[in-house]
Amino acid sequence: MSLDAKLKKVAEVYKKKTLWKFYLGILGIVIVVISMLYTNYLVKQLEEEENKKVKIWADAYHNLNDATADLSADYTLNLAIIEANTSIPIILVNNGGGIDAVRNFGPEKDTSAVFLTSVELKRELQSIKSQGIAPIQIETYKIYYKHSKILVLLRYFPLVQFILIATFILFGYLGLSSARRSEQNQVWVGMAKETAHQLGTPITAIIGWIDHLKVSHEKDTETQAVLQELEKDVSRLELITERFSKIGSAPALQAVNLAVELDKCRSYMQKRSSRQIVFDFPAPESSISSVLINSPLFDWVIENLLRNALDAMDGKGKIKATISEDRRHVFIELSDTGKGIPASKHKAVFEPGYTTKKRGWGLGLSLAKRIIEDYHKGKIYVSRSVPNEGTTFTIRLNKSV
Repeated sequence: MSLDAKLKKVAEVYKKKTLWKFYLGILGIVIVVISMLYTNYLVKQLEEEENKKVKIWADAYHNLNDATADLSADYTLNLAIIEANTSIPIILVNNGGGIDAVRNFGPEKDTSAVFLTSVELKRELQSIKSQGIAPIQIETYKIYYKHSKILVLLRYFPLVQFILIATFILFGYLGLSSARRSEQNQVWVGMAKETAHQLGTPITAIIGWIDHLKVSHEKDTETQAVLQELEKDVSRLELITERFSKIGSAPALQAVNLAVELDKCRSYMQKRSSRQIVFDFPAPESSISSVLINSPLFDWVIENLLRNALDAMDGKGKIKATISEDRRHVFIELSDTGKGIPASKHKAVFEPGYTTKKRGWGLGLSLAKRIIEDYHKGKIYVSRSVPNEGTTFTIRLNKSV
């Protein structure tokens, strides 16, 4: 399989993984919604059951306290019903508004006459009324009740469940993203090493052929001029090979003047672009704090951004570079007057496989992001983009100490 085919296959794999991540997120949301709806259904069923239990309890209490009741009747069942309620707090209020009895507010409170007239119990009664739970009327009493602790806990269960599931999804997402990044790093390193290896053999052969032609056509000035240009192109290929070979290893960083480095990239790209493209870059002698960079890799990033800008402008427009700084960082802004990038794609452009070119691999900006963030501990992002007006990429680097 050719290198081009391998890179395209890698890009397709990561596109599919991004879609699967989206589908899994939607599935997680569906599961949470179904779970919450089902739990709410259970809560309503339990509320109805508790309401029935309180009504049965009220009837039993009325039978025991009915002044016209038959004293010889068996009230064992009524007593059993009253004693069976150990979870639903109940307050009996007479027609005069006084509290005659309470249940399930605590062993000491249920048997305390002081509690019946306490401010605490009045607050409990007011709280029950504010919850909108309709009292049960029996003869001269109104029975107010609170839902049991189990029901209250179950009512909050969907929220707890949502938090737990959201936490699980979050950590799962972070874990998968970390594993995906690790896998991507291994893929990029392997592909970069393979590219450097594949380029090495033909470059060595070309250098040999150039030396042979120099000797065999020593007096042919035209041939010698062509060979000099070929040597420049071979030097460029050697630089590209060096860049690929550095992927995956810790590159050496050196303090440089960014204005000089940017001008070097401008000079190279300007010679290979349309004369209708205007380059507005800081003067090489511009005074700016030095930063630690690896020149071959950093130049790769800048050239990639410039190449994308040239593609976006279709041979006519302006590319502007500015350098600014604050106390801790140096900022490089590269602006073009091209087609622009939709706001929804500002982050997607750095994903492997994303491209708007028919022959593009969609790996350039992804590699640029890795070079800036992984090797230079900086940041690269789309700071501004307006459709049909242009795009600005910003690179933030740490100042050298």
